[in-house]
Amino acid sequence: MNRTRRLAALTFLVVPALGLGPAAAAYASTTTAPGAASRATCHVERESNGKYHLWGVGFAGGQKVTYSGSASGTVSTDKSGRFDIGGLSGSKWVVRTGDGKTTLTCAKVNH
Repeated sequence: MNRTRRLAALTFLVVPALGLGPAAAAYASTTTAPGAASRATCHVERESNGKYHLWGVGFAGGQKVTYSGSASGTVSTDKSGRFDIGGLSGSKWVVRTGDGKTTLTCAKVNH
């Protein structure tokens, strides 16, 4: 009986993802082929201590990005193209790649 419940739960998780089609599945990837359009995104959310947490994915690995909002600075992405900054004040942020080709307004995530 437990196996049946697990299979039923798995079906609910897998079927919606398959229903989205290959375009959605391809968008979920955070790697970008050389010369392809950037799929970089950034998000900001409020932490339990009242500060804000800013993170981004889909950038080139080791790329420098600048962030600006209530503060500004530069951070390098890790080899998978992610960055993560915590302890910030303010919920409105803009992230720019070092080469100036990508400028993103970060989406606020509410939990």
